[in-house]
Amino acid sequence: MANFQSQKWRLPRRQFLRGAGATLALPFLDAMRPLMAAGSSSSLPVRIALLYMPNGVRADRWTPEGDGSRFKLSPILSPLEKHREDLLILTGLQNKASFSGDGHYVKTGGWLTGTTITKTTGSDIAAGGISMDQIAAQQLGRHTKLPSLELGTEPVATGIDTNVNYTRLYASHISWKTSTVPLPCEINPRVAFDRLFRTRSKGGEKQAADDKSVLDLVSGDAKRLQSRLGQEDRHKLEQYLESIREVERRIEAEAATLGAGENLPPDLLKQMDALDKRISRAMGKASREEELNSRPRFDHGEHCRIMMDLQMLAFWSDSTRVSSFMFGNDVTGRNFSFLDGVNGGHHDISHHSNDGSKLDQYERINRWHVEQYAYMLERMKEIKEGDGNLLDRTMVAFGSPIRDGNSHNPRNVPIIVAGGAKAGLKTGKHLVYEDGTPLCGLWINMLETAGVEARQLGDATDGLRGIA
Repeated sequence: MANFQSQKWRLPRRQFLRGAGATLALPFLDAMRPLMAAGSSSSLPVRIALLYMPNGVRADRWTPEGDGSRFKLSPILSPLEKHREDLLILTGLQNKASFSGDGHYVKTGGWLTGTTITKTTGSDIAAGGISMDQIAAQQLGRHTKLPSLELGTEPVATGIDTNVNYTRLYASHISWKTSTVPLPCEINPRVAFDRLFRTRSKGGEKQAADDKSVLDLVSGDAKRLQSRLGQEDRHKLEQYLESIREVERRIEAEAATLGAGENLPPDLLKQMDALDKRISRAMGKASREEELNSRPRFDHGEHCRIMMDLQMLAFWSDSTRVSSFMFGNDVTGRNFSFLDGVNGGHHDISHHSNDGSKLDQYERINRWHVEQYAYMLERMKEIKEGDGNLLDRTMVAFGSPIRDGNSHNPRNVPIIVAGGAKAGLKTGKHLVYEDGTPLCGLWINMLETAGVEARQLGDATDGLRGIA
């Protein structure tokens, strides 16, 4: 730990709280301003977050009315009303490289690369390019503990989709380190948390510290630092540490509910969905409800919120500046019967065939995803950073690579970006582009706003107008 008595009000930007088995990077504090202003540390970082929603949207209920700053949010996007001044809602974008190939996989695999995946039924998968998040990670990752963070909710899909003759592996990956090396999503929040805040032995064996809260492990260091900080910085540090402890408690509660202990089975979510279906087939409604209520229930919404909070903590601590989160694998059969008015799996409902009942359920699932997105934006706005908040310097994109799940339409994809106002984005607008405008133009905008050189990506050679 640095000697804070001699460096009072002059903390380095890269400062840590340390203890046996734990290392916590500090958030930005006012005591770091003098050294940053003097040029001995970089200015506040700009981050990129990418939130992936599978299976498209109900197209006629997605697009806002009006354009520019005079727009009315659509029914699906209505949960974002509180954040409308932070939004860029983009209409008319597409990934031309995803037009070839039936079904979802071409769209999913190329969402962030702007390229066409190789058709295969084996493990020799290839995206044809590097994803934009990994282009960012190559440059921004030099400054952080983790180059990037990939999170999800479902294990890697396996087998072959015989309807389109593609391996299901493509459904699980949006991040590509190279054209042939996808980065799998971490679906266990405890493992993701430990990557951010714990230090492991070189051999990776279990340590006594693993059973203790990370805050207990760094408490001595934290107390010494707090005694040397001003009132405002003490408040910021307390908020940061309490947020870490809150997420840690929620992870513990989820693990206890599932009875997963240290080793949350990677196929747990798939097993629970399969069990629900077997119970449905074998039992009547009343008996099924009685059975479901008698065993621990996996809360998909809470799991997603924990993962988004981990992204928030990763950015707050500057542990990474690039992250992605998949709400689910594409073609996911996730059962959304936990929502009022919904009875069935996501993928099946997305194939609505213009049936009114299915369209209504499809819309409810879409709006649920938007509500989770709004949750993340709200959490980030609660965190003061510099002359603004955490969202002001974080670009959070949310969308799907297909417009309508029934037709697998890859044109006019649903996409929103929130935040980044103090990084240069001109938010609070609905921008309507000419049909066929490259989605990759948006990715170029985001990369350049984060200070990453990006002259060309996919079919785009420049950023979009009106973004920055």
